[in-house]
Amino acid sequence: MLDSPPLLLLLLLFASPSGAQPPNPEQHKEVLISSSGQPFPWNHMRLPKTVSPLHYDLGIHPNLTTLDFTGVVRIQLQVHEDTGVIVLHAKQMQITEALLLAPEGVRPLRVLEYPPFHQLALLSDTLLTRGRTYEVLLGFAATLSDSFHGFYRSSYHTSSGAVRVLASTQFEATFARAAFPCFDEPAFKAKFTIRIIREPRHIAVSNMPTVKTVALPGGLLEDHFDTTVKMSTYLVAYIVSDFLSVSRTTQRGVKISVYAVPEKIDQTAFALDTAVRLLDFYEDYFDIPYPLPKQGQWRYGRSVAPDLAAIPDFQSGAMENWGLTTYRETALLYDPDKSSPSDKLAITKVIAHELAHQWFGNLVTMEWWNDLWLNEGFAKFMEFISVNVTNPELHVDDFFLGKCFEAMEVDSLPSSHPVSTHVENPMQIQEIFDDVSYDKGACILNMLRDFVTPEAFEIGIIRYLRRFSYQNTVSRHLWESLTDLCSPDLLDQGDRKHTEFCSARNRPSGASKWYSGDELDVQAIMDTWTLQEGFPLVTVEVRGREVRLSQERYLKTDEPSLTDGFLWQIPLTYVTSASSTIRRFLLKTKTDVLYLPQEVDWVKFNVDMSGYYMVHYEGDGWNAIINLLQHNHTVLTSNDRASLVHDVFQLVSVGKVRLDTALELSLYLSRETETMAVTQGFQELVPLYKLMEKRDMAALENRMKSYIVDLFRGLIDRQEWTDSGSVSERVLRSYLLLFGSVRNYPPCVEKATQLFNAWRASGGHMSLPVDVTMAVFTVGARTPEGWDFLFERYRTSLQMSVKSRMKVAMAFSPLQGKLTRMMEQSLRGEVMKLQDLPDVLVTISRNPHGYKLAWDFLRANWHTLIKKFDLGTSLVAYMVNGVTNQYSTTEMLDEVKLFFGSLTEETGSEMRCIQQTYETIGDNIRWMDAHLPHLQAWLDKRSSHTVHEDL
Repeated sequence: MLDSPPLLLLLLLFASPSGAQPPNPEQHKEVLISSSGQPFPWNHMRLPKTVSPLHYDLGIHPNLTTLDFTGVVRIQLQVHEDTGVIVLHAKQMQITEALLLAPEGVRPLRVLEYPPFHQLALLSDTLLTRGRTYEVLLGFAATLSDSFHGFYRSSYHTSSGAVRVLASTQFEATFARAAFPCFDEPAFKAKFTIRIIREPRHIAVSNMPTVKTVALPGGLLEDHFDTTVKMSTYLVAYIVSDFLSVSRTTQRGVKISVYAVPEKIDQTAFALDTAVRLLDFYEDYFDIPYPLPKQGQWRYGRSVAPDLAAIPDFQSGAMENWGLTTYRETALLYDPDKSSPSDKLAITKVIAHELAHQWFGNLVTMEWWNDLWLNEGFAKFMEFISVNVTNPELHVDDFFLGKCFEAMEVDSLPSSHPVSTHVENPMQIQEIFDDVSYDKGACILNMLRDFVTPEAFEIGIIRYLRRFSYQNTVSRHLWESLTDLCSPDLLDQGDRKHTEFCSARNRPSGASKWYSGDELDVQAIMDTWTLQEGFPLVTVEVRGREVRLSQERYLKTDEPSLTDGFLWQIPLTYVTSASSTIRRFLLKTKTDVLYLPQEVDWVKFNVDMSGYYMVHYEGDGWNAIINLLQHNHTVLTSNDRASLVHDVFQLVSVGKVRLDTALELSLYLSRETETMAVTQGFQELVPLYKLMEKRDMAALENRMKSYIVDLFRGLIDRQEWTDSGSVSERVLRSYLLLFGSVRNYPPCVEKATQLFNAWRASGGHMSLPVDVTMAVFTVGARTPEGWDFLFERYRTSLQMSVKSRMKVAMAFSPLQGKLTRMMEQSLRGEVMKLQDLPDVLVTISRNPHGYKLAWDFLRANWHTLIKKFDLGTSLVAYMVNGVTNQYSTTEMLDEVKLFFGSLTEETGSEMRCIQQTYETIGDNIRWMDAHLPHLQAWLDKRSSHTVHEDL
């Protein structure tokens, strides 16, 4: 037991230092009690700013047999205010030693813990003086985590059945504190020198290259890594494993390595090639080389590789640790004979995302998690910019709109949050790793790029990165960097891109007004998109040459007052029947009017859906668009058509458009061939019968299913059961054949059954066309024998993409016993990994034979799930929303509220996803009650027309 600190020292410690955040007066009165029963000398979730770290010297010794680790960290500190206490983070670890290394000598430090805030207080019996530097030394010990955060254990099976254990890190957002004592907030940047002790049969990798390896007594080895640049704690990474690696060098001489388990190293070639091309692209686009220069000089005498590692157990898709990006195996490993075009696209995008972070997030970091979108929105946006250039054959633009639609789904609920939003505790921080921060962030950046022009946007981004390298930023810094680009005092004459851009801008150009500083206040525009939640619905009414515009918040609610007080500055774009030239108009007010040069038959706003808003065409507007789509749909781009399909069905939900109008528009889809528009048609139509499944309305449900099959029958029939065509065509083929098979369309079921039987008869060795495997496996999993065969193949396969498709197919089986077995297997983490449980659970919840099983399983295992995946994480939200968001009855809403209402704050009652679930089910109920009669009437009318035509 530690002694109590002197009373005078405690009084000093409770005085609020000028460098700390201004505390709430009421909160300041509260005295927190440490785990030892003594007063804790700090009472805020955020750390004080009296001291800050300059350098960590970190030694770690993981034991992969006993599954624990020990360590010692020496932290060099800069003192900003006189103090007798150092407050930092540590979570679930034993502090074995605590010393102050001062110029006057070594002195012991008293240690107090306050576990609710994950904080340690180190109390010195001498004052630490402002302006001086000190060192503290802390010894610590902990268990390797059995979750996916902190310093955690992972394992895999070899083909012979042997189990191999490794240890890896995942520190974002607040888990570095579970691996070593540290100042675990992004603004506390420091340098790190890391040493790792290991057995000779293992390797150790970290953010930086190894500078030497030292032999220790007992046959152990200690790897010493080079010192990092200044960076945040959440970007520190290290892995101890038996991985192998492959390497290549970029055009600029940067060596990149990809690490994986030995038996899968042959699946790393595509990721390595992709990383090399993407790194070359980013160095050119950002005009800042990698490795990153510091103050005009190379920090390292050799290239520092941004290595990539495939981790067998990994909760998220990937992590951007500086110099050592980590990935799920499915997000990195690619087999050219077994992986699909969708796999190739997904792997390329995720590598693009993590490498973009080496600049956005790592070099320049948000000051606090409220601006997480500066990291994640940018990285998501850069996925599409970079892949479009480096891998044009993937047609990545075909899939960007889907991200905006996904963001709008969450952003249309009352429980949404601003892109830049207040967060304080770890659960709140974890919760904003969501579609709003990632996808909405990317979509509003895309809107801004389109508005100011791609050239101006790129110059502004380069300015932002150069100005704030190795620093922390807020959103305002980005907007400032995109304003007055060619002002003489800001023009960097040594920057070729900047100089050329501004020279060209001085020449007459129709676009110049969109980025001229005197006409465009970027911050005023973008604050309306980042500081308030939701997005606008723009209503358009054409009267002759006059176009009347109005805006309001689009919100799915039965409380209209929640839409009051919202106003955006909206960069509108539009084309008309008279001109395909894109016109622009900045709508700053609630209503406005613009004038066309002549009267037109139709007008389409939000060209290619480059803007993050929806459009309602009042009066005869929708009828004009329906007529256009029925007679000449290719006049509009595929993205324009997809956005019209999206908007018209979403407007039904808020009573702006009648359901029969949306269904009439959907009829044109029978002639649609483009991926984005077809898939958006499915995205709007399929949920209608999924809601009916939950109400036992078999007759109407089957009529809706038949309508959708009839709508796309021609396109399905034209699909070949091969792997021919472009990436978009192949992705669409896989989608259509799977839909046809699931919906029991006879030609699809017959062909899939034939192929599955032949594949099974060959022992699974027959080569199936990759694009048809989802359909084939799904049909095969309908019988007990077929399901068991798939499960056995899943157990032995080393191809991650093939395993993913088998997993989905098995989860869509009608065999309820098998579905339960899958969930139980995933929870145990033996044959199926625990990391796959959320996907298994949500897929089963989409299965009409499994949705009740999934809900029961979620409830029964709730406490285990929140311990393994951690409160507030995106995977917990994914499970909660995924399992419940198709419920459409008051009985199910009551049942959901009963369960979640029984939780405590410690078990998740305050999570945003629970409120989202209530709102979504409520919206489903209102939709069904309001629109089912219209759906029935429209299908009746269509049936009578079809019969009449047949006669």
